[in-house]
Amino acid sequence: QVQLVESGGGLVQPGGSLRLSCAASRSILSFDAMGWYRQAPGNPRELVAFISNGGSTNYASSVKGRFAISRDIANNTVYLQMNSLKPEDTAVYYCNARRDWGSSWGQGTQVTVSS
Repeated sequence: QVQLVESGGGLVQPGGSLRLSCAASRSILSFDAMGWYRQAPGNPRELVAFISNGGSTNYASSVKGRFAISRDIANNTVYLQMNSLKPEDTAVYYCNARRDWGSSWGQGTQVTVSS
């Protein structure tokens, strides 16, 4: 069991940037992967990006080149840097910690991109 707390969401204009943080209650190296998902109204939850225990990263095609996932192992924190934001990026963003036997979720943080 791990507690995940997201922060950094908010309202930004198109083309702006946000940095989301996911603070975990234990070492993120305890997990096979850490990831960010998002869910917009009327849409299924989708994977945005993840970083494996070994540091490999993967991105959804819709955010590749604009978003970057990173981690601060010493502070048990995973980040999602979001640049060149578009209205279609508007969603609730969730942090996920995955083990081979299951996963844990944060409560989510709202990101709204609108002019």
